[in-house]
Amino acid sequence: MATFFNQATLSYNGTVTSSNITAGEIIDVLSASKSAVSDTYTADSEVVYIISLVNTGSSCFRDLTVTDNLGEYSFGESGTAVPLTYNEGSLTYYVNGVQQAAPTVTSVSPLTVTGINVPAGGNAMLVYSAETNSFAPLGENAEIVNTATVSGDGISNITASETITYAEGVDLAISKSLSPAAVEENGEVTYTFVIQNFGAVPVEASADVVFSDTFDPALSELTAEFNGEAWASGTNYAYDPDTGVFTSLDGQITVPAAQFIQNEDTGEWSAQAGVSTIIIKGRLA
Repeated sequence: MATFFNQATLSYNGTVTSSNITAGEIIDVLSASKSAVSDTYTADSEVVYIISLVNTGSSCFRDLTVTDNLGEYSFGESGTAVPLTYNEGSLTYYVNGVQQAAPTVTSVSPLTVTGINVPAGGNAMLVYSAETNSFAPLGENAEIVNTATVSGDGISNITASETITYAEGVDLAISKSLSPAAVEENGEVTYTFVIQNFGAVPVEASADVVFSDTFDPALSELTAEFNGEAWASGTNYAYDPDTGVFTSLDGQITVPAAQFIQNEDTGEWSAQAGVSTIIIKGRLA
């Protein structure tokens, strides 16, 4: 709601007389809001946005333009980056809850939509999706602030923003390798397990992550180490040489958080996973 002021003057015989000051208010009858279906994101994830326009006035607003900056932000001394990529063809348009023909998209970055109408006493809604790309900030406290602007004849530009945050948590992956790949009967083999954490939160002992594997054929004379430190049977792990089942005990697995880096020249983000390694050796039974 905007306030305006006005004052008149009367000039005669070199004298100026001023009137009282009147004040008025301009009531905004068109409002906009923006929301995301999910308030968090990850690398290469889809985000669905909803822009809602409400008209409390007695006249229809016609041929409005809605522009979405797709989270554009500044980095470095003069760089800019856009962390979202509009999914072409995902836009749907509703008036008073009834789906309409898709409006015209004149630009995909920034996303620019024209021909939006909001009836008197009614509402319009735009729903669309975007993908986070390599410019989406990663790591602790990272966020994307996304702003839409509504413009058109008879209105001052209206803006609506939505903030989503990087989903902090543990994101684990594990790979397994065998050396040598070909071994003589009763020969010794080495299994190497690489555990990677792509999340912004480290795996602490209190998380009680459990590693297990069933070796077939089973291993005899088994030894195990974690991150270069020898593990002891009954303290760090349990192993049944008859079944080949190996299981780490609670609180033995820890993995550091990933490191997230933004390229100072391009603005692109990358993740370097935190890594822990388990090495298990034994002789084929």
